[in-house]
Amino acid sequence: MKKYFLLLTLLVLFTCKESQTEETLNGVSTIYNISFKNAVHHEANVQATFTNLKNGEVEFRMSRTSPGRYALHEFIKNVYTVKVTDGQGNILEATRPNPYAWKVNGHDGTIKVSYTLFANRGDGTYAQIDETHAHLNIPATFMYAPSLANDEVEVTFNVREDLNWKVATQLKHKEENTYYAKDLQYFMDSPTEISNHSVRSFDVEGQTINFVLHHNETDAELDAYFKKVKKVVLEQKAVFGELPKFDYDNYYFLACYIPNASGDGMEHRNSTVLSSTRSLANGGMERNIGTVSHEFFHAWNVERIRPKSLEPFDFEEANMSGELWFAEGFTSYYTNLILCRAGLMPQEDYVRGLSRTFNYVWNSPARQFFNTIEMSYQAPFVDAARSVDPVNRGNAYISYYSYGSALGLALDLSLRENNLNLDEYMTLVWTKFGKKEKPYTISDLQNALNEYAGDNFGDSFFNNYVHKSGMPEMKRLFEIVGVLLTQDDTQASFGASVRQGKIFGYTSIGSSAYEAGLENDDTIIQIGDVTLNDDLDFNTVITKFKPNDTVKIVYKRLGNTRETTLTFKKDPSYSISINKNANHQQKAAREAWLRKKA
Repeated sequence: MKKYFLLLTLLVLFTCKESQTEETLNGVSTIYNISFKNAVHHEANVQATFTNLKNGEVEFRMSRTSPGRYALHEFIKNVYTVKVTDGQGNILEATRPNPYAWKVNGHDGTIKVSYTLFANRGDGTYAQIDETHAHLNIPATFMYAPSLANDEVEVTFNVREDLNWKVATQLKHKEENTYYAKDLQYFMDSPTEISNHSVRSFDVEGQTINFVLHHNETDAELDAYFKKVKKVVLEQKAVFGELPKFDYDNYYFLACYIPNASGDGMEHRNSTVLSSTRSLANGGMERNIGTVSHEFFHAWNVERIRPKSLEPFDFEEANMSGELWFAEGFTSYYTNLILCRAGLMPQEDYVRGLSRTFNYVWNSPARQFFNTIEMSYQAPFVDAARSVDPVNRGNAYISYYSYGSALGLALDLSLRENNLNLDEYMTLVWTKFGKKEKPYTISDLQNALNEYAGDNFGDSFFNNYVHKSGMPEMKRLFEIVGVLLTQDDTQASFGASVRQGKIFGYTSIGSSAYEAGLENDDTIIQIGDVTLNDDLDFNTVITKFKPNDTVKIVYKRLGNTRETTLTFKKDPSYSISINKNANHQQKAAREAWLRKKA
């Protein structure tokens, strides 16, 4: 009996020790403390404590990327007064292996790092600190130790009580102003708004949708806007049949509609940043709701229906993804469609509004260079990235947002021609990948379409319009839903933007101006017999010309006067509108496409 109790005691002790070891390896190893005493000068003081470190050299660094963005942003540029000690406060000498990181030796298992952060851009990527708020995107704010990426994180926000600040974030609340993340990926994906904000909430099947608004307007305006937000949420839920399972049963819209913000929207796993200089009283009631629609749709499409190329998200290099036409583009297609279905945008306005994206994609010369997958590969160079050398984007690039949106429209109408629809396809993709949180590839999307619509349909769509740059016969597809696609054959097109006689931007390949040899920065002096002056604008003069008219153009380039001959081409622009004479079948198909689902 004594032997039995001895063995039992040893087993309990061993189990406890094993549990303690496991807790140590996977417990809270990173602790942050941030304060904002010098907010008036856009500074925060950050203290980071990294524990449970292995012996030897340890690296800590700033991220170069931010979840939801696809380009590098080099957040280290706003960090200074860096100090490093061990757990006992002894100063450690740090080396710089590259511009983004520090390395230290001789620690005691703990490294404490303090630094000053400058932050003055309130959007979906950066951080902004002033006396109105502390708007924190985590990668732009906190250093991290890569070796602790799988360990838990704890952060305390020392709010400015004198400014009535409160904390809003998807991070798990522990106590007072201390919050928790299960690992580095979740922490970096958790933007935080600290301000004197207002909150409106509603429950949907056991989960809470929270709309946090930092603004300078009235409660009545917030209440009116929140009604629109609720309609968007419920209409999007109707597409998939259910909400995602949000961590901690909460989702947060973190909205800053203030003069010092920068317009943006950025999705995250259980929250989104919404920033705009437009107040609700000054146009925001109508114009800001589109970002709400776009970002919330991402709760399904990109956060859970997630490209394999974005998993795991890389904080040291830009992830390259060929699926952004689907992740961002199909989300863009649903952005205004949801507003229309929710009754927040008239059907006539929605249909007419399709023209802008349609013309941009259908008439772009860029499709001869890249398909939609290759356009997605351009994201590291265009997603708020910075460069100083001129680029020929107007001729060689189509935004994957717009390209994907146009493909979403084309696929939806093509499916409806076969008594199917995009909602059901998206639900299938959600069931197969998003709900299971199984990252997908382009082949997975094609196989899912084959499963839903048949191999011939799915293979034809992907082979012609995704892997190649073709476009379906949209005039016929629009007719199915009682919509007209028209062109004005009497209108002439110049092929470049001209302001005060000067060409702005590279002339479009194949256009009248391009074939006449005109180029960016050329100044038009004379058209035919007409000499331009302050009272005679170029854009007014060319309205008298028709397609196939040929004129002499006198222009100045690099200080020299030149002359060329230009033949006007037909304006390639399309107009999209509801067919007032649609038959009963077409009207019914249009209603099935645009009507309320929730």
